[in-house]
Amino acid sequence: MIFKKDNLWFGLTMGMIAPIVGILIFKLFKFSIFSIKETFQFLLLEPGFRTLSAALSISLLLNAGLFTIYINTYRDETAKGIFFTTLFYGLIILSIKTFL
Repeated sequence: MIFKKDNLWFGLTMGMIAPIVGILIFKLFKFSIFSIKETFQFLLLEPGFRTLSAALSISLLLNAGLFTIYINTYRDETAKGIFFTTLFYGLIILSIKTFL
């Protein structure tokens, strides 16, 4: 099974995909009446990017869940990859909130 892998690159890939899925779930609940294009236009054009940074912050919860699963099943290399991408996304969110 694919989720039994213990590979750094697999963790990096999962860590990059999970927040994107989280943003789509955020869109489904928060902006369900708008199209995907309209939602992303609003997220990118909103002054202060408040909704975008909130969506990204919430989407990192999926990474936290994945990290917990992989660390508890002793797949440390995959968990390490997920952790690195979480830090990467976290730095992006911090810079959006601080500088924009």
